[in-house]
Amino acid sequence: MTEKSNRKKTVGTKSVKKTTGRKKKHFDVSFYHDWCKACGICMAFCPQKIIKADKNGKPEIIDTDNCVGCRFCEIHCPDFAITVSDRKPKRRLNDV
Repeated sequence: MTEKSNRKKTVGTKSVKKTTGRKKKHFDVSFYHDWCKACGICMAFCPQKIIKADKNGKPEIIDTDNCVGCRFCEIHCPDFAITVSDRKPKRRLNDV
């Protein structure tokens, strides 16, 4: 083997950011308020700070479009009262 065949080619040191043109994924967060004891863990763990307490101290989403789908709230909820799912596109006129 020659020395040339063992060398790796380096293209450059400049990092290139690719734009894929994909849309941002959206998520739906559902709370089962009958199971929730309003401990506040979901509000503390939310990196986007979009889960706030309502007038009864139960969690509610302030801005669903800013949810990144990390599922921290779902994983850390001791009551299993939170479900995070991918938002499905509306298919019919009467879809909610």
